[in-house]
Amino acid sequence: MTVSTLNAEAAAARQPNRRLFRNPGWFLVSPSVILLLLWMIVPLAMTLYFSLIRYNLLYPGENAFVGLENFTYFLTDTGFLPGAWNTVLLVGSVLLISVVGGVLIAALLEASEFFGRGVVRVLLISPFFIMPTVGALVFKNLIFHPVSGVLAALWKFFGAEPVDWLANYPLLSIIIIVAWQWLPFAILILMTAMQSLDQEQKEAARLDGAGPLAIFWHLTLPHLARPVAVVVMIETIFLLSVFAEIFTTTNGGPGFASTNLAYLIYNQALVQFDVGMASAGGLIAVLIANVAAIVLVRMIGKNLTDKG
Repeated sequence: MTVSTLNAEAAAARQPNRRLFRNPGWFLVSPSVILLLLWMIVPLAMTLYFSLIRYNLLYPGENAFVGLENFTYFLTDTGFLPGAWNTVLLVGSVLLISVVGGVLIAALLEASEFFGRGVVRVLLISPFFIMPTVGALVFKNLIFHPVSGVLAALWKFFGAEPVDWLANYPLLSIIIIVAWQWLPFAILILMTAMQSLDQEQKEAARLDGAGPLAIFWHLTLPHLARPVAVVVMIETIFLLSVFAEIFTTTNGGPGFASTNLAYLIYNQALVQFDVGMASAGGLIAVLIANVAAIVLVRMIGKNLTDKG
């Protein structure tokens, strides 16, 4: 191979890069990409900086470098283990309710024809568009209230003593509120997926003598594998940062009974004014969220590969 041939191949390899930089679209998109990167990197860099110094809002002059001391204090804080466990319970319970309830409700709506089905669909989806704070206040003052709530009136009607849900069952109350908000999202995704199911397969299964349960188990559920994976991934990312519902109803209490990692970080930053430790906790939460997202994305990729 001659030197001229090598030079020609090298020039040909550099040609796509030259065309890339000569493309006017690249220059038009680059400001938005740079702004997006700065919008993400600058707060992350500031959080990393604050996590490495002793930064307390009550003592703003003491900004000594402490290394990984804030991470150690956050991981050994009395609220970390309860907060982590409550986060796992909250995310797992809401996902279970959303997926199981979403599949069953979507299947019932798709299988049955009745007057006003469109209105029922709209009503089932509407809680997803209500602000979390508003939904939490509705549950706190109108449903869970031990004196004037709907459940208290129901308990009194049957001669039982009303239950103070937010005091006696704080985490369960938060799970109910959050599941009420996210179940419509699962219903919407799964109901849309069911409408794309090939009806000829269902008709063929009926002709072969398959009943409704057999059709649901062997046709509908396999068809919903991908939408369920998408619901799990999206909801997990958002459920790891649940805050408004806890702040509005229980304030993380009693004790740490309803505290999750997001509320624990808020407590460190704006109640105890320890920005350094809160920044360390925020980085730990980001790491956990990224690990969960990577695992879920790989699960979904494997699911798509197996089903494709």
